[in-house]
Amino acid sequence: MNVRTRTPCSIKLSSRRAFSLAEVLISLAITGTLLTASLAALDASFKSYKLTTEGASTNVVTRMVMQRMMAMLRTGTEFGPYPADVLDAAQNPLQTNSIEFVSFDDGVTRELVTIEARETANAQQGPFELWYIKRTMVNSVETSTDERPLLTGIVNATFTLEYDVGPRLRRATVDLTVRPNDYQDARFGGELEVPSIRLVSSVSPRRLD
Repeated sequence: MNVRTRTPCSIKLSSRRAFSLAEVLISLAITGTLLTASLAALDASFKSYKLTTEGASTNVVTRMVMQRMMAMLRTGTEFGPYPADVLDAAQNPLQTNSIEFVSFDDGVTRELVTIEARETANAQQGPFELWYIKRTMVNSVETSTDERPLLTGIVNATFTLEYDVGPRLRRATVDLTVRPNDYQDARFGGELEVPSIRLVSSVSPRRLD
């Protein structure tokens, strides 16, 4: 019986072709493009979520502040500022950026409340802030002052005060335009900005001062 053997020289070696440099560069370019597109989509999604949440949060807070102001104006007395001549149509109704009134008076203790729009140096909070100031008077002597910001990012705050003879406040209209907070970077290519929120409400005091 003949046994055939193979010499090392007769063995055929199989070789596999590797990726060329051009193919590696093309695959890296495709991968980079896909990653860039994914990051851009993720960034746009995050900004859209941020825009929606900031707008919804500011809307709720602004409505709460407006309702609280309407409640205080409804029960307040001795409103100001008031025009020099209530019969002059050019002065009455009076438009101003603040309103003053008495919120409590028992003959001894008297609380004076002022709601006003103040300028702010912080550009991210908007041109104005809405402030609440309460001064407590005991026997006509001021004993304490409490002030705090109610809203930031105020674009416009207008109080329209309509007076009757006296002068007695007949109706107060509050016009607020608020820009949501933390909005400076919530833009898409610098074209889309967070929309402002505008609330207008009117109230008549229960007790004529």
